[in-house]
Amino acid sequence: MAHSLLTTSVRLLLAASLFAAAAPVASAQRAAGPDRPADFLDPAFHKQRRELLRQAMPARSVAVLFAAPVRNRANDVDFQYHQSPDLFYLTGYDEPEAMLVLFKEPQTIGGQAGITEALFVQPRNPQREQWTGRRLGATGVKEQLKLQYTADNKTFAAAGIRWADFGTVLFTELPADVRDDSTDPADLFSLVATFRQQAGIPTDFNPKQVELYRTMQRYGVSNAANIKGYLENLSKEIPALAQDAYVQSYLKATTDAEREKALAARPASRYDNASLNDALDVLRQVKTPEELQHLRKAIRISTVGQQEVMKAVRPDMGEMEIQGLHEYVYKKYGAEFEGYPSIVGAGANGCVLHYITNDKPQVKNDLLLMDCGAEYHGYTADVTRTVPPSGKFSPAQRQIYELVLAAQEAAFQACKPGAEFRAPHKAAEQVIADGLIKLGIIQKPEEARRYFPHGTSHYLGLDVHDRGTYGPLAANQVITVEPGIYIPEGSPCDQKWWNIGVRIEDDILITPTGWENMSAEAPRTVADIEKLMAKKARWTTSSCPSCSLNSIWLNGLRAKPSSPSGATS
Repeated sequence: MAHSLLTTSVRLLLAASLFAAAAPVASAQRAAGPDRPADFLDPAFHKQRRELLRQAMPARSVAVLFAAPVRNRANDVDFQYHQSPDLFYLTGYDEPEAMLVLFKEPQTIGGQAGITEALFVQPRNPQREQWTGRRLGATGVKEQLKLQYTADNKTFAAAGIRWADFGTVLFTELPADVRDDSTDPADLFSLVATFRQQAGIPTDFNPKQVELYRTMQRYGVSNAANIKGYLENLSKEIPALAQDAYVQSYLKATTDAEREKALAARPASRYDNASLNDALDVLRQVKTPEELQHLRKAIRISTVGQQEVMKAVRPDMGEMEIQGLHEYVYKKYGAEFEGYPSIVGAGANGCVLHYITNDKPQVKNDLLLMDCGAEYHGYTADVTRTVPPSGKFSPAQRQIYELVLAAQEAAFQACKPGAEFRAPHKAAEQVIADGLIKLGIIQKPEEARRYFPHGTSHYLGLDVHDRGTYGPLAANQVITVEPGIYIPEGSPCDQKWWNIGVRIEDDILITPTGWENMSAEAPRTVADIEKLMAKKARWTTSSCPSCSLNSIWLNGLRAKPSSPSGATS
């Protein structure tokens, strides 16, 4: 199967690349504009990533990836642009209206022979650049990002790619809900439409069907009972599946041999929107030294934010004000974005897992959950600390907090190469269930799910929930370890526990022999948090005499964070 071919090849190539990665980490300056940072990923990194992916592609195949769409905020104002992590990973290009094409065998493109990679980008436009920022253009991309073939996106339609010659056309999810700029014949909307037309993708092509078939082939024998139940329920909801010969043939099978035979008869298609995702999952889940360098910076900046906010927070401050303090630290130290919307929730708001409104005017003495992460050059941290705004945990708050902390410590010990991905979660889940029973909050272990409703770990990298296979843990993977307990008002337990929400989250590097807590600088224990909160912040606040808000004078965080030493266990 294409899935097996891609992932096996990528694993072998990836292993070879990591053995060769002992050389010093190289970085590069992005030259689309003067005085930009000088520590972006070097073009050689992206070239290696492209080559690993290309070599893993099946014979007579082509792979296509598109830039992320520009998203409109309101009227004529767009959100700040953020590139597709996959395209950035493979090219380093951070502008919109672009597409990357990789060829398994060399092709003749735009009259040039021997081409294995082509990036079509938005052209230079001095008038537009005066308003919206500088562009690299095809020449700039060629010079700075070192791709083999670059051209203006308007030339894609006439590039002469012989789509009919390819046995397999690989692509990830095609951008949808994209605005069509009628003044630009080569915007993202037009690039996708041209690709679909030239590659001959049928109008009724259903990417969800391809994903479903992939799931069947991956788990249809090893987990037959669950897959069978899933397909039967899905067939009731989607009438078309009841008529799908491939699905129905599988459902009629009663033995593993019959299931294997049914799965082997998958309808042939040259259009594959699943295998490229599989290959990128394998590549991106293991971090190179260059990527770890950026992740360390993002994580260190985030831990500095947690420390400084712990010293500054007071009961009369608002959630939004506290969010602003975190994000001020990020910008001060060069993090371009937050890796995800900051979660700053006090009391009942801390019991909402992805609470991002952050508009409670005063946090008062409610326990304050702060799930915040800086994004540095594309790589994001994900660090959560829960603190008492008064500077001291109440007895009930402390009991729940220390239970979550014990669960996290147990989860850390399960982080080692070869362990199943869910090992940290299983360890944390056991500790929390036992602890909640001892506190009288639940009666049976299975009831713990009410108060600990999420998983403990996910991959971390270019996405906060980064790509990965969720197979056994391996060296140079970075995962989160984030157990939590959330007891909303009205829960069937003593009211003294209501509106206590605690999550403690750290970013863990799997090492060859164990694990390293990359975010260890942000205090975790009750004693360390209370000690830090008693210190004076590097900024001061005073009441505004003419309003109910606080005005802030920033004294400055004078010393930029140095490389963290980390703690290896």
